[in-house]
Amino acid sequence: MPTTSLTAEVVSIGDEMTSGARLDTNAQWLSRRLGEQGVEVIFHSTVADTLQHNIDVFRIAASRADIVVCSGGLGPTRDDLTRQALAAVVGQPLELRQSAMDHLTAMFAKRDREMPERNKVQAMFPVGSREIFNPQGTAPGVDVDVPRGDRSPSRIFALPGVPAEMKRMFDETVAPRILAIGHGRSHLEQLVMKFFGIGESDMEQRLGEMIARDRVPRVGITVSAATISLRINAIAATPDECHQQIESTRKEILERVGELHFGDGDDFEQYHAVENQLRQAGQCLATVEFGRSAMLATWFASLGESPAYRGGFCFANLPELSAVFAVDPAAALETLRRRTGDGWLLVVDEYPSLETDGDHPLPAAEVRLVVIDPTGTVFATTSRLGGHPSIIHPRIGKAALAWFRKVYSEHAPSHRQQADGDAVPK
Repeated sequence: MPTTSLTAEVVSIGDEMTSGARLDTNAQWLSRRLGEQGVEVIFHSTVADTLQHNIDVFRIAASRADIVVCSGGLGPTRDDLTRQALAAVVGQPLELRQSAMDHLTAMFAKRDREMPERNKVQAMFPVGSREIFNPQGTAPGVDVDVPRGDRSPSRIFALPGVPAEMKRMFDETVAPRILAIGHGRSHLEQLVMKFFGIGESDMEQRLGEMIARDRVPRVGITVSAATISLRINAIAATPDECHQQIESTRKEILERVGELHFGDGDDFEQYHAVENQLRQAGQCLATVEFGRSAMLATWFASLGESPAYRGGFCFANLPELSAVFAVDPAAALETLRRRTGDGWLLVVDEYPSLETDGDHPLPAAEVRLVVIDPTGTVFATTSRLGGHPSIIHPRIGKAALAWFRKVYSEHAPSHRQQADGDAVPK
């Protein structure tokens, strides 16, 4: 059965949006979060800072969607008109909300500033509306019902356009209120599973009916720079029901595509998985990258100080050293071993140039990926990788990490000991 019958429209407000001066990332984020709660987003609207146009957009949105979430237009300037537009839509005047005024006063006092008279407008709300608390800024949100005749009212949630404020207010206040609308369901749990080594269409084919829109729990699929994220979104009456839905779905996904899975979590990436493996086994890694990029070094450096990563070597114009790795990796290894100790080496040979005549995909090029274990044993593979210039270097770096994980899982001594029942060394 469908996860919910609720529909939503996302509205973005501001001249900077309609003029193209700013990319609208708020709508993308809000749509994803609404979908994770089982709410189907059916429309996106973008409107300039004109009062009548705002009124028209809200009236149309409320007439065709159960939930409307908008961002922007809640500041103190004369072109911030969301409050006035909402008041006109519901036919109610604006009133001063003392709780919002107290928060505004406290915010300015904390910053040791006198509050301008104009900021008081941010404490004005349509009569009968509800406040959405803003813990980070001076613009509270507005939650208001719009009557729709013999149908249930449409619920409009107006949030600030500042992404950090908007996201926190949605997660802490709006999301629980939407759940309360959803027929008594009051709990939401999400698990993000990460995969590499397959295209989106192939992943969809292998998952089959698991990504159907009416599945319970719903499984969403997104792709970023060749990494696939599967989002399991469970909504139920109790936390235990959510957990059971998540666990059974996760198990089924692993049965279908488990060999491509490297970890869970929105921010978890392959370099986290590699670092975890090495650290738990008391081993370390250094990276060597040829060409016009250093993806591996950049990623591992972002982890801060880690005993599992000894450092990265990047060579943009040293074809002779690259050739040595291609012909005799063990010989080139000795040059680097003095700096890296007796750890693992991961080599990318090489990142191609991104020079192109336009914004077109690059043809597939051969890239040699080499793993050298602490004994000097070499494991090499050649991959043909291409794609859009914006993702080709990350794709190569991720392919190298996938090759390392494969070699490590099959040949690391600690893994063989663990398979025999011995403890993994710390």
